[in-house]
Amino acid sequence: MDIREYLRFYSELGVSHLNIRRVSEPEPLVEPHVSEPVATAYGEAVDRLPDIRAEIGDCRRCKLWTTRHSIVFGSGNPHAELMFVGEAPGADEDAQGLPFVGKAGQLLTKIIEAIELKREQVFIANVLKCRPPGNRDPEPDEVEACESFLFSQIDSVNPLILVALGKHAAQTLLKTETPISRLRGKFFEYRGRQLIPTFHPSYLLRNPQAKREVWDDMKTVRTRLKDLGASYYR
Repeated sequence: MDIREYLRFYSELGVSHLNIRRVSEPEPLVEPHVSEPVATAYGEAVDRLPDIRAEIGDCRRCKLWTTRHSIVFGSGNPHAELMFVGEAPGADEDAQGLPFVGKAGQLLTKIIEAIELKREQVFIANVLKCRPPGNRDPEPDEVEACESFLFSQIDSVNPLILVALGKHAAQTLLKTETPISRLRGKFFEYRGRQLIPTFHPSYLLRNPQAKREVWDDMKTVRTRLKDLGASYYR
């Protein structure tokens, strides 16, 4: 991607400088071994994600199975120290079977890179695994049918920090009706872990001025990860 696009994005976020390291020759490409268990502050991770996906099966637990094309389970490092949770797949995700692959997903990738990480180092999932028709809001019965699988994913990945992307993910996880504008940027205790809500990337596409607030939230995430001893920054 054109470096000017990245610089423009970072400028919109409010990043004032970037640390650029000059190297005399290209660094070797190393295939990331994301499937290996890692030691975290909560002990050694165990990958139960394949069992969770098998339990979901060809899910028909709610009405969304009649309109979906794909079950969008989640993707990334199964032992990630940072996990992002959105509300539900969109059209691109439903077509490809992967989370956050459309324009909002491309923006999320940039946000992850802005805190010096790669997308494959984190885990990304949604509250719902199937797309609501027309990208409408998730309905209570759909959340009820699906959220236990997200809880199992969180327990399996065992992240240090969860980032709830947008109103519906934050309100579902925290069991609150508090607006996202009042939740974002604050840490909450969640299932023995730390959770911080921020605006959804699709909201940023409609409201670019909010990128600065998301950048503030992600700087807070980066600082907290370092404080918790995350291996990302060692």
